[in-house]
Amino acid sequence: MLRWGLRVVSCGFSAPGSAACAGPWRRQRSVLTMAEDLIAAVASQTKRLSSSSEVVQRVEENGHPSKKLKSDADEEDAEDQNKKLPKRKIVLLMAYSGKGYHGMQRNVGSSQFKTIEDDLVCALVQSGCIPENHGEDMKKMSFQRCARTDKGVSAAGQIVSLKVRLIDDILEKINNHLPSHIRILGLKRVTGGFNSKNKCDARTYSYMLPTFAFAHKDQEVQEELYRLDRETLERVNQLLGCYKGTHNFHNFTSQKGPRDPSAKRYIMEMYCGEPFVRENMEFAVIQVKGQSFMMHQIRKMIGLVIAIVKGYAAESIMERSWGEEKVDVPKAPGLGLVLEKVHFEKYNRRFGNDGLHEPLEWTEEEEKIAVFKEQHIYPTIINTEREEKSMANWLKTLPIHDFNSSAVEVQTNNKNPKKSSDAEGSDGCGDDSD
Repeated sequence: MLRWGLRVVSCGFSAPGSAACAGPWRRQRSVLTMAEDLIAAVASQTKRLSSSSEVVQRVEENGHPSKKLKSDADEEDAEDQNKKLPKRKIVLLMAYSGKGYHGMQRNVGSSQFKTIEDDLVCALVQSGCIPENHGEDMKKMSFQRCARTDKGVSAAGQIVSLKVRLIDDILEKINNHLPSHIRILGLKRVTGGFNSKNKCDARTYSYMLPTFAFAHKDQEVQEELYRLDRETLERVNQLLGCYKGTHNFHNFTSQKGPRDPSAKRYIMEMYCGEPFVRENMEFAVIQVKGQSFMMHQIRKMIGLVIAIVKGYAAESIMERSWGEEKVDVPKAPGLGLVLEKVHFEKYNRRFGNDGLHEPLEWTEEEEKIAVFKEQHIYPTIINTEREEKSMANWLKTLPIHDFNSSAVEVQTNNKNPKKSSDAEGSDGCGDDSD
């Protein structure tokens, strides 16, 4: 352009305004204008093509229309913000139906048996509460469950402690990634050193069973028509009350000798509630509260009472079972066992009213717990009992037990009883888990 302009200026043998130069000047000026317009048009087209190519490339890379790119950016920003949040020690109140799961505790690296914690950890990662590597190594988030429930066992008041990022709407976001039969019902901040297993003072379990289990062995029973009478219910409660206090429960678990100190357990209360009818069948719920329980202990405590009430065993077998001799104690079916509540009385007295922490009580969540049991736990127990007849089939095995055996078990390791890792009690963790 500059070169062209110089030629125009230098062309004249006369001044630009003269008649001699007027014709060539007008022609050259017209060409100059056309050239400028052409250059501007090319530049504009190049810019449009570049912009279009960039949009196409971004759409192809993301697989979404360009109007969603802002949303993607917002999500990335939110995720980045979550990563910056400090981690805090909390407890979660959990409820779940255990059918179809191989217990509570996660077996990292094993996908053969699905557990409740598998689903929980996955939801914590997906909701942004914990980094993915914390899900692979749960020690990084100081994870601890209060009770390690076993295969098929449900819970209405399980407590887990862990460190998480306190994101907005945390309970809603975690539950959005959980199946409907696992719910997080509450959350509370706790002290940094809190451990849900070690700080637990006691645990309350319930056991739901059809009442025909208490019918005497000589009585012909139609399962759906049977109704528990007042006298039998009183007898059941009289026997369950015998468990209160401290006893040696070595006959109510496995791999513990009569002189193993950890076999002694303290039971605070145990009773059977009023019967009720569901799906044309009568059920009752036994409640038991104790400091801790060993593997199978609750099921065997209930199994022995059923054997006595039905007339297979004498009442004196209870006293014998707490002695050193080996007694054959039947184990009731696992269906029906539910972890109802865990207790933190000492923690609450020390930290519950310190102005920084809340007491670990769940009064406000009781309605949600009751609704969950009605929707997911009780229907599962009732329907499974009706379909699989676990109690009816187990009752048929009672005659094969030798309740009169009085042989004293002689163990070579009585002087040096096997030390168990569950000094707190339990199936290795602090609770009866089947």
